Amino acid sequence: MAASKTKLALLGGKPVLAKPLLPYKSMGREEAVAVAEVMRSGRISAFYGSWGDDYFGGKKVRGFEAAWAEKFHTKHAVSVNSATSGLMAAMGAAGVEPGDEVIVPPYTMSATAMAPLVYGGVPVFADIEAETFCLDLDSVRRAITPRTRVILAVNLFGHPARLAELRTLADERGIVLVEDNAQSPLASEGEKFAGTIGHIGVFSLNFHKHIHTGEGGICVTDNDELALKLKMIRNHAENAVEHTGVSPVNMVGFNFRLTELGAAIGLAQLAKSDEAVASRRHAADYLTQAAKDLSGLKTPLVRKGCSHVYYVWALRFDKEKIGVSRQVFAAALTAEGFPVFEAYVRPLYMLPAFQQRVALGRGGFPFSLRPEVPYNKGLCPVCEKMHYEEFLGFETCAYALDERKLEQLSRALLKVYENRAQLQGWGM
Repeated sequence: MAASKTKLALLGGKPVLAKPLLPYKSMGREEAVAVAEVMRSGRISAFYGSWGDDYFGGKKVRGFEAAWAEKFHTKHAVSVNSATSGLMAAMGAAGVEPGDEVIVPPYTMSATAMAPLVYGGVPVFADIEAETFCLDLDSVRRAITPRTRVILAVNLFGHPARLAELRTLADERGIVLVEDNAQSPLASEGEKFAGTIGHIGVFSLNFHKHIHTGEGGICVTDNDELALKLKMIRNHAENAVEHTGVSPVNMVGFNFRLTELGAAIGLAQLAKSDEAVASRRHAADYLTQAAKDLSGLKTPLVRKGCSHVYYVWALRFDKEKIGVSRQVFAAALTAEGFPVFEAYVRPLYMLPAFQQRVALGRGGFPFSLRPEVPYNKGLCPVCEKMHYEEFLGFETCAYALDERKLEQLSRALLKVYENRAQLQGWGM
């Protein structure tokens, strides 16, 4: 596909896409029917916060959990009102106590690193792989100490971390592996889905994910005790612990309950999950085909034996080969109607909570329990290089992308790439 050598839109030329991309909409008649059924029932939520049959939710919640467990080939699924809530519940179920260490990546949504703090756990950052943006196994090994309770691996942008190897390492060391699988539903490593290889997996149903319930999440596990603890923490565990035989440790519960409305929408969305993921894969494959031979742009890697679901189409940008800065290149693409972003999140250890070592209260808790844990700039050099120099992303889950739009996006990319010499000195 050739791009005409014309004036770039950033410099006053005509953009390839005359109108902004429309948002991707997954809601339809099925969801409307499901919501109407719940409304007619009069029970928008069916949980009770005390022990009894309704402690575990209503018909739609239980049906959604059963359908999710069947879809992902896992023994238990526990719905929650957000993936953030799910991560917090997972930390409690895993037994995180004050002063315990939880290994996390620095390149992820902030909730991943915040979840351990609720139980007094101290986040310990391990670096990422440049190729997948997921946890680097050797960095994780170096980060393990006798106080490590959990490894919290994130399957970022739609690609699995080295989950089987992390699970083996965790089992050898008596550590719990929790997967933050918010961005990677139906991604896989080997014969298993991402989210199901760790001891606990946490999925997101936030509105901009592949499938969603507006707000929501769901945890999965094959362990009966962990499943019960997740369900209890979700729903005022302190009121139920005496009926279960579960240790009262961390059984101070919350209200993390998903409504019947949310579960009904979730059931309808789950039925569309294969289609939703396939459309994102097709979009990413189309764009990768257009970009694969462009020196200076590395398209997403898919590790052998893995599948990618492309929450984000993530490129690696080489300024030396491209000849202009990432900022300028991204601005030129966006001006053509191809909305890219030049950084994801800054390394999480640069957030004020870590730089000032203040989270819960004024006394520095829980950081004061592990003052030797570092949060200095330069801690994770690969992550910092990706964030400040190389990462360039496109939100494949955010937009409605038919063949015409994909062809236009590909044309926009080639136009900017082939005419990038026009950008020399721009913005200086």
